[in-house]
Amino acid sequence: MPEASLEVTDVSTPIGVFRLAYQGSTVRVVDLLENGVRQSGTPVGAMRRKPPYPQGSPPRQLQEYFKGERTQFDLDVDPDTSSAFDRKIWSILRTVPAGRTVTYGELARRAGYSGAARAVGGAMARNPIPIVIPCHRVVGTGGAITGFGLGLWRKRWLLDHEGSWPLRYRSAEGPRPRGQRTLDALLAPPKPSPTKRAPSTRRTTP
Repeated sequence: MPEASLEVTDVSTPIGVFRLAYQGSTVRVVDLLENGVRQSGTPVGAMRRKPPYPQGSPPRQLQEYFKGERTQFDLDVDPDTSSAFDRKIWSILRTVPAGRTVTYGELARRAGYSGAARAVGGAMARNPIPIVIPCHRVVGTGGAITGFGLGLWRKRWLLDHEGSWPLRYRSAEGPRPRGQRTLDALLAPPKPSPTKRAPSTRRTTP
């Protein structure tokens, strides 16, 4: 069979427009098209693809994810540039399902690099295929939302979309949605209930 063409398309989502470069079911790049956000850039020779997208294609799966119709991507990834360390970390990370999170230290331990939490943070920062390689599921100690190149509010949105709460929110920018459960609230000591004054039994003399 002939090799699939390298294609590129833009997908609108509730958190911004993402540019995907992919070849068949293999994703090469996912860039958020926003000023100030680091982008990997479109691979040379990619052909522009317009919707509607075929069933099972990377842009179609991304649309289904944001509509809440999909929690897992049935896709391969092939970043243009990456080290063996980064690829191993990303591979382990892709086993963390939607609705779950992992700390930087725990991800390092699972990959066989105990004590390399900082290096794992570097691998997250270099991830050219966010969401498909779910670096938003990596959190700080105690569930702190830290270190996300697309903006901490987007990281919190994605975790909320996947049902990963409760988590800490104080390290995240932006307002907290009303009614959102967070670890901060769950760990806070209960507020004392107001004491009612007992009715007086004292009788007054006429």
